[in-house]
Amino acid sequence: MSDFDFPPDLLAAEREAWAAIQAGTLTVDQAVAVQAGITAYAEAAGLDRYKVEMALKRAVRHAEG
Repeated sequence: MSDFDFPPDLLAAEREAWAAIQAGTLTVDQAVAVQAGITAYAEAAGLDRYKVEMALKRAVRHAEG
C-alpha cells in the first residue's frame, strides 16, 4: 500500500474527492479541503507535500497495487 501512515479522515476526504471527480461533481471547497489536509499532514510530519499528495492518490486510486 503506502509508506505513509495517513490519518483516516484524510484518506476518507481523498476517497470522497476521487468519487466526486469520477462523477463530475467535485467542488472547489472539496478540493481545497483535501489540499489543506495534505498540506497540514505533510507539514506536521516534516514531509514533502508533493510526495504526500502523490502517495495519497496512489493509496486511494490504486489501492490494489
